[in-house]
Amino acid sequence: MDKLVIRGGNPLLGTVRISGAKNAALPCMAAALLTDEPVILENIPQVRDIETTRKLLAAMGAEVELGYGRAHHRTTICARTLAAPEASYELVKTMRASTLVLGALVARCGRARVSLPGGCAIGARPIDLHIKGLERLGAKITQEHGYVEAVTDRLRGAEIVFDKITVTGTEDLLMAATLADGETIMQNCAREPEVADLAALLNAMGAKIQGAGTSMIRVKGVTKLHGARHRIIPDRIEAGTFIVAGSLTGGDLNVAGCDPAHLTAILQKLAETGVKTVVKADSVRVMGDQPLQAADMNTEEYPGFPTDMQAQYMALTTQAEGTSIITENIFENRFMHAQELVRMGANIKIEGRRAIVRGGTPLSAAAVLASDLRASASLVLAALVADGETIIDRVYHLDRGYENIEEKLKAVGAEIRRVGNIFPKRAAAPAQS
Repeated sequence: MDKLVIRGGNPLLGTVRISGAKNAALPCMAAALLTDEPVILENIPQVRDIETTRKLLAAMGAEVELGYGRAHHRTTICARTLAAPEASYELVKTMRASTLVLGALVARCGRARVSLPGGCAIGARPIDLHIKGLERLGAKITQEHGYVEAVTDRLRGAEIVFDKITVTGTEDLLMAATLADGETIMQNCAREPEVADLAALLNAMGAKIQGAGTSMIRVKGVTKLHGARHRIIPDRIEAGTFIVAGSLTGGDLNVAGCDPAHLTAILQKLAETGVKTVVKADSVRVMGDQPLQAADMNTEEYPGFPTDMQAQYMALTTQAEGTSIITENIFENRFMHAQELVRMGANIKIEGRRAIVRGGTPLSAAAVLASDLRASASLVLAALVADGETIIDRVYHLDRGYENIEEKLKAVGAEIRRVGNIFPKRAAAPAQS
């Protein structure tokens, strides 16, 4: 199993280019199931979840071509025939986003059989809101043996009010509604940029969607969708991660190819800690030449501070003067990185959904375990400023969502390398799901 070895102490200097957003690419790949014509997606990141989705779509009968050479960030998907509208456990056990094919399959094929999702151990992410919404659209749902099965003659437009904000639920039902008979009105929708990006693709395919990116979305169903070409938005979480990296290491880093409009909450919070940035149309320059100061933070649904940046922010607060209180409002088990940061010398106390971080403590190298995707990133950030050589195990989590992160870091001055098994395994924290 691969590990990362990082020697801390080097400021990050230069330019790093941000890849396409994994969390936008995955629903867009699922949307290709809604048509029998080719869908071409550009700016696709080369990460493990994309490859898992490629295998998933191919197993259903879709033709999926991932580009190589100059086109290596482009994929062409043609779901001309879907002989097996099923997502098996073996294919989806490593990825929560597998449920995104449920709405598309039942809308296109009239039936779907999808395994309950797997992924990383950051808390329960039930799909009851997906199921309730599909039932409102007229699907008959059964659950048995770890699978959700949905059947319908044709979905019918309906009014759907989400009990709580759900990104994948909004995306799943948005796809289903595009081929439903009549109008669907969805209330209390997720407002994330990834939802708006999916809607942009669906509209390019012939859907009639209004309001994506707001809390109310209207969809007038059509009988057929066609192929389209679409460019995936930049990854706002990768951009945020590198902005934190530049500030933590005392560097001068230009984070290029991002969309600063998607980073407002992150940039505002970092400004409270003393991080200096210069924002341009498609880049953020971060200058880490000022002392960091503690600042409390609450994770919220977009446009609030994203839960996917909580672990990285915690790494930053370990080096900020004063005490920061971090409140996690989205997932109930997303502080698993804290115990690993403590192993490196951080002063962190967990109280339910709150983490109390007493900053300004020097970090030192240690052997640590990554428990999930964003926890992996926080350990990389901590290692960049730790004294000595840190070894991070289970970095396959990192590979699920960050494209070539060690090469990108190395290019701006980090001392980092990937290796095989070089030390005996320590007993794992709570196992991944």
